[in-house]
Amino acid sequence: MTALEILGLGTALPVHNISQQAASVFAASCVKTDSDEQRNLPALIQALYRRAGVRQRHSVLLESSSEGEATAERFYRFAADASDRGPSTAERMQRYEVEAPPLAARAAAAAIEQSGISPAEITHLVTVSCSGFSAPGFDLLLIEQLGLADSVARTHVGFMGCHGALNGLRVAHAFAAADPHAVILVCALELCTLHHQYGWDPQKIVANSLFADGAAAVVGRAATAADTVPSGQAPGRSFVAGSASQVIPGTRDMMTWNIRNAGFEMTLSPEVPRVITEYLPRVLGEFLGRHGLRTTDVAAWGIHPGGPRILAAAAEAINLTDEQMEPSLGILQRCGNMSSPTVLFILQEQLRRNSRGPCVLLGFGPGLNVEMCLLRLS
Repeated sequence: MTALEILGLGTALPVHNISQQAASVFAASCVKTDSDEQRNLPALIQALYRRAGVRQRHSVLLESSSEGEATAERFYRFAADASDRGPSTAERMQRYEVEAPPLAARAAAAAIEQSGISPAEITHLVTVSCSGFSAPGFDLLLIEQLGLADSVARTHVGFMGCHGALNGLRVAHAFAAADPHAVILVCALELCTLHHQYGWDPQKIVANSLFADGAAAVVGRAATAADTVPSGQAPGRSFVAGSASQVIPGTRDMMTWNIRNAGFEMTLSPEVPRVITEYLPRVLGEFLGRHGLRTTDVAAWGIHPGGPRILAAAAEAINLTDEQMEPSLGILQRCGNMSSPTVLFILQEQLRRNSRGPCVLLGFGPGLNVEMCLLRLS
C-alpha cells in the first residue's frame, strides 16, 4: 500500500504566553456568583488549574505589557454579575478571522521550508480547525500568502475536535494513494482561548484550565512500500503507514463541543478516563494487529494530552512508562492542550529525539471516538 512520506513539519505558537498561576487569577475574574461562595472561588479555581498539568500557555489574545511581559489582555472583561457570559460568539468569530491566518501561515511556511518543496508544487491543501469558522477561510489566505497555485485542491476538516489533525493526515494519505504525483499540505489551526467560558461550572473551568492556541502543518507526498524500508542511507524519514477510527458505543454525551451564544462550550465527563482504560487495549490492539505489530513493538508514542487524567488512563491501558509518556506530558506542560495541532507538536518532539521504528499517534474526541495513526520513522 502507498504510504504518505512526511517531507516537512512546522509548528507555530502565538508570541505571548501566560503562566498557569496568572491564568487562574484571570479565570477568577470571569466568575461571579450570587452566594457566599464568591470569596472562596479564587482558591477553588487555582486548585483546579494546578491539577491541569499545564505550566504555561500561548494565546493570540495576550499583548505585551510595558515591561515586555505577556500580561495584558483586553478581549475578556471582568464578569459583571452571575449571568454574564462574556463576549458573544459573533465577537469571538470576528477575532478568529483576524488571528487565524497569520498563525496558520507561520506553521505552514515552516513545513514548506523544511520540505524543500516549492509552494507552487503543492497540489492539495487540507485545513483543520474546530475553534472557528469563516468564509473565505484561512485556506484561501494560505494560498495568497504562501504562493500556492490558484488551482490547489482544497479540503477542510472541520469540528472534529482534538484528533482533527489525525483526520487530516488520513485525508492526505488517501490523496497520496489516489495520485502518486500529489503533494499535500495539511495545516491544523486552533484558537481555543477564544472560547473561555464564564460562570461557576467545574467542567467548564477544567476546560478553561487546559486549552491554548497553536498551529501545526505537514507537507507530504506518495511513497512506495520500497521507500519505507530502512536503508541506512537517508535517516530521519517518516511515513504515515495507516490509520483507523473507532467510536465507543454508549459514550455519545461524554465529550461534547457545541456552538452556543457565548462561544463554543465543551463538556468532559469524569467517566472518560475509565472508558479509555477499558476500551483502548482492544481497539489499539486490533489496529496494530492489522499491521503485524503489538504495543510492545511501538518505539514512539504521541498521545493527545486531553488532560493529565486522560494521559494517565492511556498509559495504564497500554502499560506505558513515564519515559514513553514524557513527550505528551512535556507538550501539555509547555503549551497546554491546543486541540488538533497538539499531536503534531508531539510528533515533532519525537523526530527531534531521533526516534526510530513504529510510532503511534492517538487522539480522543467527541463520539467518544478514538483516532489512531501509525507512522514508520527511519
